[in-house]
Amino acid sequence: MTEPMLTGAAALTLRARGDFASLDAATRRAITDRTSSLDATIGARTAAIIDDVRLNGDEALRRYARDFDGATLTRLEVPRERWIAALDALDPALRRSLERAVRNIAAVHTAFLPRETTVSPEPGITIGRRPDALQRVGVYAPGGRAAYPSSLFMGAIPARVAGVQEVIVCSPPGANGEPSAVVLAAAALANADRVFAVGGAGAIAALALGTDTIPRVDRIVGPGNAYVAEAKLQLVSQVTIDAPAGPSEILVLADDSANPLAVARELLAQAEHDPDAAVIAVLCGASAPALAERTERALAELVDGTPRAAIVRASLAARGAIVTVDSLANAIEIANAWAAEHLLLVVRDEVRASALAALRSAGTVFVGESSSVAFGDYMTGANHVLPTAGAARCYSGLSTLDFVRWTTWQEVTPVAAAALSDDVARFADAEALPAHAAAARAWARAGTDVTAEVGR
Repeated sequence: MTEPMLTGAAALTLRARGDFASLDAATRRAITDRTSSLDATIGARTAAIIDDVRLNGDEALRRYARDFDGATLTRLEVPRERWIAALDALDPALRRSLERAVRNIAAVHTAFLPRETTVSPEPGITIGRRPDALQRVGVYAPGGRAAYPSSLFMGAIPARVAGVQEVIVCSPPGANGEPSAVVLAAAALANADRVFAVGGAGAIAALALGTDTIPRVDRIVGPGNAYVAEAKLQLVSQVTIDAPAGPSEILVLADDSANPLAVARELLAQAEHDPDAAVIAVLCGASAPALAERTERALAELVDGTPRAAIVRASLAARGAIVTVDSLANAIEIANAWAAEHLLLVVRDEVRASALAALRSAGTVFVGESSSVAFGDYMTGANHVLPTAGAARCYSGLSTLDFVRWTTWQEVTPVAAAALSDDVARFADAEALPAHAAAARAWARAGTDVTAEVGR
């Protein structure tokens, strides 16, 4: 059940508070299980949009722009000169901030570039694995009520660093028939190749299937609304995607050395995204109950002062929690099970390294009180496209690895082939594959008459 409101300077409703071990099963499920059953109408409408784009292509996209975005499109593609004009018109201070983000994202992702590896398990056997950049990727940049140049950067820059040949951007049009000016400017700074003024599930369908105007891509990345997320899932057999996506979330793992105001600020920052956002503070240490009370009071005061208070209150009431546990080990256990998109770790210096090493299921761990998630969202260079809803147990954040496929090659010398032949033939015989066995046995005398025999 939803916990009663805190009384004092401000009133606040949290889905759960208090000792985690004392929560009833229903409350635990409410704060730990962020998977949500999709509204059947979203699934059905998304499927209909995909089929429409498959059949009617650009015509369907222009219709959706008119119906959903209020834009009459004379063309789907935004000419590059419009990007440059948007970049030139940017406030100089904002441009400097964007350029700083571009430099940091490029530097970090360059350092993380995958590299070719070779190994010889036995003399004469060489196995190699080589990363080959994808040919074309699609980056979705959300629009509508808000524009997100940062999301465009997080998709386009790692793709470009990885060596992708063509980076295609799709973003919803405004009433003027173009994506927001800051998104166009970001496309120019990120060195994208093409920009299309299409959004929603229709954009994902166009990128996955191709139309007369929009080319089919090898991978689609970038966040979006429920229809965008559902379209990516429905089209996953046609195109690879980054990861299943859901509302934003944070878990703050802190001991009683933490500043309650700093913890509250981070909870607020994620709760303001969406009424479905999930935020939880797991506090440990002898004074954890007192820290929890101070954190809740700080959060209540912050909520009163934020313009997005209604969204924050809805999020906190549905999936907000400030809970305590008796030890750091238990806090880490909860954090690994919760598998947060963002995890802020605020513990004493002497245990910080061991705690970080033990955290194995998070999109990104932000280490220390000053490592606000906001810095990672925009400026540190790490990627903010991260797994949500517990998917961090098996998915990682977006990186250059997402923009390559791996080619494995192997070479066996004639002498090594002779050494392998008997064992391989026995395997093949055991699996009733006589041609495989014969192919192996043909090399039993490699380097002598087999070479001559092959040359006849």
